[in-house]
Amino acid sequence: MSPTTAPVGVFDALRGQLQDAATAFADGPDALQGLLLGLVDDVDRAVREPLEIFPVCHHSPASAVAMARRLREKQPKVVYLELCEDMAPLLSELRNCTLPVAVQAFATELDGFPADWGPLSVVAPITEASAEYQAIAYAQSTPGVELVLVDRSSDHVFQWEPRRATSPDQQEPDEEAALHGDAVGVEIGDLRPRFAELEEHLLRNGRVRHWSEWWHQYVELPLGDADHDTYRQVMFLVGSLFRRLAPGESARVRVDEDRERYMWTRMREHLAATGTDPGEAVYVCGAFHAASRVEEFGVHGATGFEIAPRTGTTWQYGLIPSSHTAIEAQFGLAPGSVSIAATQWTKNLKRTRAVPFRLERPAGGKKPAARTPARTARSAPSALPGPATAADPAGAAAPADRLSGFLRRPGVVDPVDEAELLGWSVGIVHAARRAGYLASTADAIAVFETSVLLAGMRDRAKPTPYDFQDAAVTCIEKDSVPGRRDVRRLVEIMMGGDRIGRVGYDALPPLARDVHDRLAPLDLNLQQRGVKRALLDIASRPELERCSDLLWMLRYLMPAGTARPIMGERVLGQRPIQESWDLALGTHQRALIELGYEGVSVEQVLEQRLRRKAYHPLATTATVLEAVEDATLYLRSARLADELGAHALKVLATERTVESAPDVLRRVRRLLAYYRTSQPVLPAWIESFVTSGYAHYCTLLPRAFVDEDATVRQVAAMLGFLFTMESLALSLGCDRTQLELAVAQSHPEEPSRVALLWAAQVQLGRLSRAELRGRCDELLGNPLVLPSYPAYLSGLVHALEPVPGLVDVVVEAVSQALGRLPDPVLLPWLPTLITALRADNADLAPLLVREAGRIFPGRLAELDQWVPPWREPAPTAPPTSRARTDAPAGVALLAAHPAACDAAARLLGCDATWRTAPAAPAGARLLATHPEAALALEALLTKR
Repeated sequence: MSPTTAPVGVFDALRGQLQDAATAFADGPDALQGLLLGLVDDVDRAVREPLEIFPVCHHSPASAVAMARRLREKQPKVVYLELCEDMAPLLSELRNCTLPVAVQAFATELDGFPADWGPLSVVAPITEASAEYQAIAYAQSTPGVELVLVDRSSDHVFQWEPRRATSPDQQEPDEEAALHGDAVGVEIGDLRPRFAELEEHLLRNGRVRHWSEWWHQYVELPLGDADHDTYRQVMFLVGSLFRRLAPGESARVRVDEDRERYMWTRMREHLAATGTDPGEAVYVCGAFHAASRVEEFGVHGATGFEIAPRTGTTWQYGLIPSSHTAIEAQFGLAPGSVSIAATQWTKNLKRTRAVPFRLERPAGGKKPAARTPARTARSAPSALPGPATAADPAGAAAPADRLSGFLRRPGVVDPVDEAELLGWSVGIVHAARRAGYLASTADAIAVFETSVLLAGMRDRAKPTPYDFQDAAVTCIEKDSVPGRRDVRRLVEIMMGGDRIGRVGYDALPPLARDVHDRLAPLDLNLQQRGVKRALLDIASRPELERCSDLLWMLRYLMPAGTARPIMGERVLGQRPIQESWDLALGTHQRALIELGYEGVSVEQVLEQRLRRKAYHPLATTATVLEAVEDATLYLRSARLADELGAHALKVLATERTVESAPDVLRRVRRLLAYYRTSQPVLPAWIESFVTSGYAHYCTLLPRAFVDEDATVRQVAAMLGFLFTMESLALSLGCDRTQLELAVAQSHPEEPSRVALLWAAQVQLGRLSRAELRGRCDELLGNPLVLPSYPAYLSGLVHALEPVPGLVDVVVEAVSQALGRLPDPVLLPWLPTLITALRADNADLAPLLVREAGRIFPGRLAELDQWVPPWREPAPTAPPTSRARTDAPAGVALLAAHPAACDAAARLLGCDATWRTAPAAPAGARLLATHPEAALALEALLTKR
């Protein structure tokens, strides 16, 4: 008889007791009979199954210890594991990792799922204190053992469970809790009540605060050293209870049943294909799924379940680092519960003397093997006895009813482990002192006594870590937290802390390994967590320039903080000399691994992202030009820049708004400056872009001036593009008449746009600077226009973008406003002006400041006598003719310099000749005809 086969009447006594209890507590046998007897039927059915079912709870030390002991005892040849079947190739890389880590399936190119779901991510975290790791380590380290993953694939996870929308008020997790990102978690051994009232009842009657504490107190500790049969039957019972009390019509229950059908179908297919004896296999699954009631349950269950094909989505697979905090955050566990479980795992190993399985890295050519007590012959992989042989002690006798005794057994009455509790009390006081608390020996004694008191109040024979945590908070924290960490967090750290895993170099994807290889010249351990400072003296070590190029690309692609420049910048046309970086690749290892899913090199991933960015349906011209600039800046790829630049022309032709005009102007200016200084000729695409942009913005200009959706800054940017690119556009064949017509057809009414139009007319020569000053003075002199005068000034300030030569006029207008505007108009306007200069026109402020510094006096003492240039009296016009009394000076000057006089005469078109008369009538006649030229010539000769 197989060890998993039980006699028909093995649970008859328990059935009778439960039926009597149902009759006594429910006034009749029908009220609870279906539930209580159904629990026993589920346990009996699971125990009778020829394929041994091993129920587990995720991250449960009791399950891990029971799993390790059973595997050494039974030594199965096939291990069926509840894990996504497409993740199987990754499990061999666990030996190159430091637990905890998570197996991840990742997809960015979706085919069959909505586009807004991407990227898709499925993770299955694994810790050493978990039964699934023991099964994986046993199968990987024992020759002849096959590990088969039987759960639905990652593709079916999203086929069956559509992603739930994220709540808008959901807070971002901290750095460690976000190691899994927003991935969907696949939890092996999911065991938690799905009936809210049941969980509330258990917590209230168990006098605990959360589910993790209830499980630790009432299941974990009693099963810590239980035998195999007792462990299985209790876990079957708990799983059946939660299963039967779950909402029967919920979508989650239907998904659970489909998963069970899927797994049993896969196991039967494997048994039929390989001819494996079910007695030589073990099925490791969650206790919730072990007590299944689907028709497909068991090796002899119903057939016919059809597994839907996968979609066309391309999935990538890898191992990512995990942590206790990340596992708790993703699966809704209590903070610190996984750390407490790790501590309990160590204690269980010491108490039971069980030897766990571990995957070790190959070193020195030695073959990794599982650790066994005293290196006995049982651990040798050559002998794998079957379940009914003499080597399997469990085959000697069939399992009996262990549930009756377990349910009647009172709570554990072990005496208080004073040494352990004293160590905790002393340790928390020491940690509190270092954290800034005024803790003393008296607090340690108080924590000890309070822990015992709380355990007694909660009907516990021994204080648990949760009791100790509550006692420490009560006795030490009091009413304030002096440092960064509160006492609850200090207890979690003392109990083991947030252990963070790491993926080894050999288990990294090719891109991540390539990054570490290319950064090797920095001589830093970049796989270690924390921030590393890198100093790059490129001038003396030119080979470090490649490291600099890679670091700038990583800064572009990776999350903030992965590669942070301290000294140095990346600018078009400049080569680096010295740089300093703060690197945290080990901390952001998950992001680096996911980057490896997108390509085999950083350059390939960057090019793909730039293309995706430029060819996005919602991409604007500015977005495409930004991609062009990034391709030139980071990749130095003229090919990609030309391709994206040509696409920018197509996007520009489709735009009917000027929303992106400021960004377009800024980026085109930078690219033009770069190409003019680095290349002999401009690329064809940018010449076409200038000509097309000139015609495009000329067409949109009249409408933009009156469009309420277009801002003054955007219209000014359009004019800036037209005036800045005018010389190049005209040399490439554009017609200036098009711009003049566009300005002439513009008729804005809003004051700031009117001032902007005036500036454009000044630039085109249709309006003189004196006329512009006169219009400003006229506005200041009109009381009806004074409230809107600040809007005119705002337009003039924005006009410095297309016409920077008007800066003296703008400074004059602002100064006039400060001196003449009444306070009710001036004071509300000043904050608006300052805010506008800082936000939208930060590059225009230096122009105003520089011009003001040139006009205004530099010393305070000079301010009283200073007269603004616009208030100085205008110079009087020179007379049209001179009196004859002034002629002798001019005649003397002409006589002294006859050659200069002849040159001036020829310049003015006078062909008179010199006469020999003493009065020099020709010179006098010339002076009388052109007095201004004579005076200018006299001044020139005087300077010489």
